[in-house]
Parts: sequence; C-alpha cells; structure tokens
Amino acid sequence: MEKKRYVILDALRGFAILGIILANYPEFSLWTFSDPSGWTVTDRVTRVLQTFLIDGKFYTIFSLLFGIGFSIQLANAGGKFNIFYRRMTVLFIIGLLHMYFLWSGDILMLYAVCGMMLPLFRRVSTRGILMAACGSLLLPIVLDALFGTSLADSLEAAQWEICAGYGITRENFGTWLSEAESYRQVLQFLHQGAVERMWEFAIAHRFFKVFGLFLIGYAVGRERMYADIPANRVLLRRVLFWGLVIGISLGALYTWSSIAGHPWGRVAHDVTYLSVYPMGIAYAAGFCLLFDRNPEGKGWRLLSKPGRMACTNYIGQSVIGIALFYGIGLELGNKVGLLGTEGIALGVYAFQIAFSSFWLKHFRYGPVEWIWRMLTYGKYLPLILKYDKSNMQ
Repeated sequence: MEKKRYVILDALRGFAILGIILANYPEFSLWTFSDPSGWTVTDRVTRVLQTFLIDGKFYTIFSLLFGIGFSIQLANAGGKFNIFYRRMTVLFIIGLLHMYFLWSGDILMLYAVCGMMLPLFRRVSTRGILMAACGSLLLPIVLDALFGTSLADSLEAAQWEICAGYGITRENFGTWLSEAESYRQVLQFLHQGAVERMWEFAIAHRFFKVFGLFLIGYAVGRERMYADIPANRVLLRRVLFWGLVIGISLGALYTWSSIAGHPWGRVAHDVTYLSVYPMGIAYAAGFCLLFDRNPEGKGWRLLSKPGRMACTNYIGQSVIGIALFYGIGLELGNKVGLLGTEGIALGVYAFQIAFSSFWLKHFRYGPVEWIWRMLTYGKYLPLILKYDKSNMQ
C-alpha cells in the first residue's frame, strides 16, 4: 500500500479548488443569467479574463488529479478491484445527492462513471493510453460534425416541461433562486437543473472530455511522475512552453467565440475549446516547477490543506454559495457584478484554507472524505487525531 502523501498532489489539488470556485461562482451568483445589455465595462473585461484564464483550465487540472489518484488506488488494489468499484459507486451517490439537493452543476457523478472505466486500461501501454486519451478528447468534434445538437434535444425539451410544471419560465429563470423564499423552491429549480445538467453533458460530450483527461492523469500517475519532479524538469518545461503557446493562441479564439455566441458554429467552437487542455496542463506543469524550487516552503503546505479535503471543499462551496446568493440566504444573487462575484469567491476560498487547516489539526480526514472512506470499506474509521508528536503539523 502506498500510504505516503505527496504534498505536490495535495497542493495542486488545492490550487484546482481555487480555480473551480472562480469558474462556478458566476453561475451561483446568477450573474451568468443576467442580461448582457446591463453589463458594465468592468463586467465585460472580467468576463474576457475569466474565459481566457479560468474557464475549463482548472477542471482540466482537477480531472488530471482524479486520474492520478485513481492510478494510485488501482495500483494498491493488486488486481482486486471490488474496493475500487465500491469507491466509485459511493462517489457517484455523493455526486447525485450534491446535484439534487445543492447544485445542479455537479461533476462528481461523471467522475465516478469515468473512473469505473479506467481498470479496462490497466494492461494498455502508456503510449496506448495517451493515444486513447487524444482520441477521446477529439471525439466531440466528430460527433458535433455528424449529429449537431440532435443527441441532446430531447433532454432540453424534458427540462422545459419540468420548468412549466413549477412555473419556471425563461423570463424568471435567472431570478428564481435569488427570489426563492423556501428551500422547496430551490429544490424545484434543482429538479429541472438535474435534467439540464444531463443536457449539458450530452450537448458538450462531457464524458469523452473528462475521460480523456482521466486517461492522461492515469498515465502520469502510473509513471509516478509526481514522485520525482526533479527527474522530469525537462519534460515539464517543454509541457509548460508548448502548453502556453498552443493554449494562448487557440485560447484567444476560444474566448472570442464564447463571448460572441459561437459565430463560426459548434464544430469550430469545439476546435477552439481544445485550448483549455494544453493551457490547464501548462498551469499544472508550471505549478510543479515552482514547487520544485522550494518543496519545503510553508506556502505549499498551506495550499495543500484544502487539497486534502478537496471533495469537502468542492461541496462546501455549494453550501456557502446557497447561503450567500439565494433568496433563502443573504440574497446577494443578481446584486453583485462579475468582479464582485470573483472577489467573494476569493474570500470564500481564503475561509476554506483557514477551515481546512483548523480541521486537519484535529481530524484525520475531511467530513465528506471520512464518510466516503467508511462507506467504501463498510466499517467505522476513527476520525479524531491523537495528539502525539507524529501527528503534529
């Protein structure tokens, strides 16, 4: 069993959690649903920067890290995958509960489904895995060229049928949650949102995108590149350089296409979307190179705290988002611009660093991670740390 924790993985996971809250909170604050005619110059500039620097890049890192983590778990499984599949099943249930009761934008369900496919590649060479990953990432372009949006049209129709039953219309869609006076109204929106999420998965072919990134992470994890960064400096520098070259040049087109409403069509937009992968991977490579300069730095250990509780903090961002932006909370939805939203996101993340640091001084796992482990192994696991020198942090 590989029980050693690698600070680089936890710190990079903590970095990814930061990017995820910056990507998700514009929707939580309901700014995403606002009328563009009312956007300020600050809103527009912030949106360009967010699309160019954040959109898709940190989910790329998060997906890579899940792939790496699954490679470690599969290596520990020793050819017996029942525990691994139970782990994925519990993750799927956690994601399902998250989607239906907190936020429709959940990604954990999809991660669980993609994770269940990884054992099929355990005997495939690293080269073969990377080729399969490239094929999976490119497949959405082919599917859109062949079928357009037809594969998702029925889900969109089903979503609006549910909306009609609750009185949710296109006119009040963007204000429903900020005006919600009860959790029941939030649940109504989440009901249609679950179907909308399936529509988003279908129309964007998210399975193939996430699975391709999982395969890359699986290959990286199987080669244990994270365990010896100095030995991989040359490769990391190349990845950083070419990732930025491709990501910046193609990413500029992706940003313009996103803001302009895909004027070149879905297939061309899919091509520009490819920019998020090299850009996100370049972020990860640059992060590793910075870490390598001073791996014992206190900043890395601090950043690793929210990374060790990644699932708890991911779901926690939803809980805090409801409390801040929805009508059953502080009702900030539709009242702050995009820059203000991102400022709030940074504040929430700072809180999560402090909370995670405090929690891990007293407990072995984050709350969600603890439940996840116990349901996986089917037994009680001690949570509270014993205060001896080996546990001092």
